[in-house]
Amino acid sequence: MGLRGFERTDLDFDSLRELTAQRLAALAVVLAVGFVVLWFAIDLFPFHSVNDDEGVYLMQAAMLLDGKLFLYPGALAEVTRPWFFIVERTASAPGGVQMYSKYSPVVPAMFALGLSIGLPNLVLGVVAVANAGLVYVLAGDVFDRETGIVAAAMLGLSPMFLLTSSTFLTYAPATMLNLAFAVCYVRAVRRNSSGYAIVAGTCIGLAFFARSFTAVLFALPFIVHTLWTLGAGWRAGVGVRVFRRALAIALPGLAFVALTLTYNAVVTGHPLVFPYIAFAPLDGIGFGYREILGYGIDYTPAVGVETGLEALTMLLTRWGPMGWFGTLAALVGVTHSAVRWWGYRTGTRLRGEARRKRHGLSKRAEPFTQLSDSMLAAIVAGIFVSVFVGNGFFWGTHNGLRNGLIDLLGPFYHFDALVPLAIFGAAGVVVSVRTLDSLAHDWFSASEARGVVFSLVLLLALVGGAVTVGAVAEPYSENHLRTENLAETYEPLIDAGFEDRPLTPDIVGGDAGRNALVFIPDPYGDWQAHPFQSLRNDPRFDGPVLYVLDESPESDFTVLDATNRTPYRFTYRGEWTGAVRSVEPELTELTVFEGDGVAAESTFGAPAGSRTVSVRVETESGYARYDVPMNDSVTVEWELTPDGVQVTNHQFAAGSDPVPIPEGASEVALEVTFVGDGGETITYRQLVSVERSGDEVRVIWPPETRICEFSTECGTEGEWVGPDGDYLDGVSVETNATSVSE
Repeated sequence: MGLRGFERTDLDFDSLRELTAQRLAALAVVLAVGFVVLWFAIDLFPFHSVNDDEGVYLMQAAMLLDGKLFLYPGALAEVTRPWFFIVERTASAPGGVQMYSKYSPVVPAMFALGLSIGLPNLVLGVVAVANAGLVYVLAGDVFDRETGIVAAAMLGLSPMFLLTSSTFLTYAPATMLNLAFAVCYVRAVRRNSSGYAIVAGTCIGLAFFARSFTAVLFALPFIVHTLWTLGAGWRAGVGVRVFRRALAIALPGLAFVALTLTYNAVVTGHPLVFPYIAFAPLDGIGFGYREILGYGIDYTPAVGVETGLEALTMLLTRWGPMGWFGTLAALVGVTHSAVRWWGYRTGTRLRGEARRKRHGLSKRAEPFTQLSDSMLAAIVAGIFVSVFVGNGFFWGTHNGLRNGLIDLLGPFYHFDALVPLAIFGAAGVVVSVRTLDSLAHDWFSASEARGVVFSLVLLLALVGGAVTVGAVAEPYSENHLRTENLAETYEPLIDAGFEDRPLTPDIVGGDAGRNALVFIPDPYGDWQAHPFQSLRNDPRFDGPVLYVLDESPESDFTVLDATNRTPYRFTYRGEWTGAVRSVEPELTELTVFEGDGVAAESTFGAPAGSRTVSVRVETESGYARYDVPMNDSVTVEWELTPDGVQVTNHQFAAGSDPVPIPEGASEVALEVTFVGDGGETITYRQLVSVERSGDEVRVIWPPETRICEFSTECGTEGEWVGPDGDYLDGVSVETNATSVSE
């Protein structure tokens, strides 16, 4: 008796030591995964990815920290509207205007935790650790702990997981909630635990609040299993037991559904109108005409199938765990699960009989009160099917493929599909290694078998690693290129020392330039933080710097009147290509002249090969042209007064002199055009925002200056004249101004 006791203690000690080693290995893997994601977030995406939804979630996070669901911009609504925010004019809002995001506040609330301590990227690392850890647990439930460890590693070897988890998007956090639901669901069923059932329902309910359609697709296989066990359980005489468990899951889940509808009612005014539908009514689930922000298509089932197949191919060959190699491993894992299920069906009757007697269950009752490994494997496989079939009804993937975001971050709408790929891929790897080990020990001595197995495992690891590196290399390089170009774009702002929002590390500087007002360009339309996500305002619009869109002269003066800040203009030379190519940025401090008028002097270099030159000033009321002698440079002295604008040092040739400036805010243009022998033209164009009010004018100085080839007007894609740049030979410009009264 004593000897058997000592033997039992040794056995328990060995088992405990093995369990501890497995848990330590799992901990090391999940922490490594989190570290890589954190490193990507800091090093690869310091200015965020080209998916501008990140700025939306971070703005919401800052709003939640400030206790707000709405922004109240007052008179600044048109120039401070963030990307994907809905503007609502209502008398009940301060200033008559309020804005809210088209997204749910759940994931922004997670990001707010990091913002509150000044470490928002830390949240991304924690979410990655949680996802890897939950995959380890779920894979262990389906197979065993060794498979769980490999599954966590497989998840971390997915390019889509690494890149998308490194961004402030909702896909990884939503998957974390879905995985927490799955793990708790398994324990609720296998342990008949009401506590786990309640937590499971809470997690999937919160996931529904965060990403409703995503949560439904993930939960669908579990719902099918629950309904099946309910029906069969009633027939087997254990329906009450199964119903209680299902009710414990459903009630908290439905409570969060009610919370979601309540939030809808608060922000949109109707519980069934989700904010994203309020933003774009045709941006929904289903087939037919779909549209968002002027882009629309007839989304047919054929387009859905074609899009789904393209996303499936991308995931299985490039973006999933270890690319195509991981897909082959997953096929082995699925095959192993099928063989195991068949073996259970044909060879475990005695074991099932013993378990039934132990729990006092009938033979028919057992399948509905015990979640077998094979059944759980089928549920996990069902997630993959549900995600792909379900997303076929949503046109978002088609849109993501069109705008190039999926090429950089992977088919992120199918992010949950990484879970079954990682789990079955791990099962395929583990069963392959175990099979090799068994065969090696049959054919070789113990020491030789260990060498053979080690060599084969090393070879498989090298192949898998090479495939993974090859899959992640291109998107990493493309994203890194954009980050470098964004860094160049933001450089003048960083150098200026604007300390924008201590909550985020995006643009950090010293005390210089505090209380600044920065006019920024809008290459994608009238949106803040699209594309310049790092240039976000404080939710109360009272931070040390205020970013506003550089719109019309009327808008510019409205902003100046509504604020008491030092104005700057941030612009760039070049065509904005989503940071694919660099631009030459410039930050200029502005002066607002006010009074009798402005006397300006602009000197323009003559481009090489020029033969003639003309000068023209223009307002909304007319123009004037002046004859100018040709020289190496041309100096234009011009005045802007309540009487109008005119050139004072060259001979008037045509038009009106002076050219009247209309009452109110408007734009004045000075054009100096050089013509070459072949008729080619180079035009300097200076644009000045002017406001005339009776006998006084206000002028924003300096003007925006560009040169245009073969045209008198061009945008940022044309040449922009600043202190630096690769310009045409002879091109240069200097300009200054003083008040007329001086």
